[in-house]
Amino acid sequence: MSAVTTAPAAAAVPTPAAQATATGLLRPDGPATTAPAPAASSPGPVVYTQRTTLPDAPRIQTFDIDCTLRYEVAGTTDFVFQIHAQPGMDQVVLQETMQVSPPLPQHVFADPGIGHRFLRLHAEAGPVTLRYQARVQRTVLPLDLQAEEVAIADLPDNLLHNLNPTRYCESDELGLAAQHLFGQLPRGVQRVEAIVDWIHQNIQYQVGTSNALTTARDVYESRTGVCRDFAHLGVTFCRALNIPARLVVGYARFDDPPPDFHAVFEAYLGGRWVLFDATRMVPIDDVVRIATGRDAKDVAFATIFGPATMLSMAPLITRVD
Repeated sequence: MSAVTTAPAAAAVPTPAAQATATGLLRPDGPATTAPAPAASSPGPVVYTQRTTLPDAPRIQTFDIDCTLRYEVAGTTDFVFQIHAQPGMDQVVLQETMQVSPPLPQHVFADPGIGHRFLRLHAEAGPVTLRYQARVQRTVLPLDLQAEEVAIADLPDNLLHNLNPTRYCESDELGLAAQHLFGQLPRGVQRVEAIVDWIHQNIQYQVGTSNALTTARDVYESRTGVCRDFAHLGVTFCRALNIPARLVVGYARFDDPPPDFHAVFEAYLGGRWVLFDATRMVPIDDVVRIATGRDAKDVAFATIFGPATMLSMAPLITRVD
């Protein structure tokens, strides 16, 4: 049986299409269009645009994570989860526990490059429940609104792959559209913020309009999607403009819809990675990072090898300071 992977977004729809297909977080053909779309409605009751910027000092914030996933397993199944808060970068995991019921063979390992963690489980038929709890401290660095794009010649070697098109982010196919929309804008933070503005205003947030095969080009043409689709399009436009960009999945508190994992993107500006959220559904400073990758295939919260069905999920987060 091929792997089914589940990642952030509204509906998790398992698909057998590939060795690893991200559900929730996550094709192309025909010419790209630059025709304007009607303004999209806000996906939630509140639109969050505020963030810490210079000359503000860095802000230290603490969050409690309480994530529960429940599955019904019909036969021998192996799981690979990404639900641990990521240590490092701007985060410190102060304490954490993982409870698995029934007790199952498990193994945790970290990505050698970025450091996000994977949990491997082996299960036989029956119910399986995971509960991950953690207290995480995040230091929010203020955004420099004057931060510039970094010339390709000056980029660190290990970031160059974040310029390339990937399965869900066809920056080569949307290059003309990106140049038409943003190519003449001032380079730097302002241009990435213009990308965020355009996505927020032109892409309708609508649950059920995308699936595990949906790519940035699909979203650009259909003008609908969920958080992973907004993030994929942001990554794609940035890469098409020679700005390194990647996908980030984390815990976030939603006003609406119900709790879910959240996908945002980050761009490399002024010599560091900067987070952006085109959905504007949550305060960007309050996202607690789980995993970082080139696109959704790298950051699925669950990859399942076997006959298992998700019964419920509750990735909850509370700010405690």
